[in-house]
Amino acid sequence: MRTQVGIIGAGPAGLLLSHLLHQRGISSVVLEKHSREHVERRVRAGVLEQGTVDTLVRAGVGDRLLREGLPHQGIELRYGAESHRIAFDKLVPGRSITVYGQQEVVKDLIAARIEAGGDIRFEVDDVALHSLRERPYLTFGDGERLDCDVIAGCDGFHGVSRPSVPDGVLTVYERAYPFAWLGVLARVAPSADELVYARSERGFALHSMRSPEISRFYLQVPPGTDPGDWPDERIWAELKTRLETVPGFTLATGEIFEKSVTPMRGFVTEPMQYGRLYLAGDAAHIVPPTGAKGLNLAVADVRVLTEALDSFFATGSADLLDGYSRACLKRVWRAQHFSWWMTTLLHTFDTDDDYGRRLQVSHLDHVTSSEAAATTLAENYVGLP
Repeated sequence: MRTQVGIIGAGPAGLLLSHLLHQRGISSVVLEKHSREHVERRVRAGVLEQGTVDTLVRAGVGDRLLREGLPHQGIELRYGAESHRIAFDKLVPGRSITVYGQQEVVKDLIAARIEAGGDIRFEVDDVALHSLRERPYLTFGDGERLDCDVIAGCDGFHGVSRPSVPDGVLTVYERAYPFAWLGVLARVAPSADELVYARSERGFALHSMRSPEISRFYLQVPPGTDPGDWPDERIWAELKTRLETVPGFTLATGEIFEKSVTPMRGFVTEPMQYGRLYLAGDAAHIVPPTGAKGLNLAVADVRVLTEALDSFFATGSADLLDGYSRACLKRVWRAQHFSWWMTTLLHTFDTDDDYGRRLQVSHLDHVTSSEAAATTLAENYVGLP
């Protein structure tokens, strides 16, 4: 087989890249190790920046997003028995976020690619990358081979793309946080109209949502926590303790149908390319989820890579491809900083002393009382241009 771009991974990055390239007349094949059902059911992020929404709509895959997504014009910071709204509509007019599950984005993209005759191969095993500096090709399955001009590694943090780069080429920057998130999905209407970020002495909690009938919650827990150690009753009791801290707020409860634990870490690899291999999304960077940047960074990478590939195949010039890492990493590091900032602003740390806790509250007071500080939070949260 031969194609112009071989894409590893049928997550949002790989699928969106394939779709955008198709619209530019550039051929691609997507290889995915999991089944279509698994990919479409895999629960991940749910907050889409303004730029991500605009990209999906312009790509013609935003109809259901616009119909079913939940636009939000702000978020709530809750601490010290008080609630403070960061109003996007006031601070960054014309820009907002939309709550729409990553798995729904994936469903929309798969449907669009199949309708357009796209080549997505699910349940592909033994993918290997070859000849990355010359004439790249992929092998997979029972000796099948895919020749291509470029390989896009969109296969996540644990994929095969990044480890295929020779030792010593990539520099890795990473930070592990001393806690994790216990995330749950529950069949209960949200108890708030917008996301609630709550700081308490018992740890961080987040009230989010996926639809008018499904709510998403997160609890700060120790790293290595086993979800099995958290029966439903314990989860609801802890969420109530951390969220029911302001007058008049009562947390509605319901059936919990999914539990998972997410480690908190920051990770960046530089550069995001080697030869004719280009990394995008989680294959190149991970952010703690506090700032809601993971999926949005992947979409931003794909926008840059699409323009570079379009130029390459149209003119033969590799200038934009050569500058791919440089263009992406500026945004990646801004998102890393914002995610670190949100994480340290709202979580408790084992090393905290009274002095550290007072500094944290002082910082929160500044963010919620200064329009300039609140604007900085808002413009980063809704996504930079």
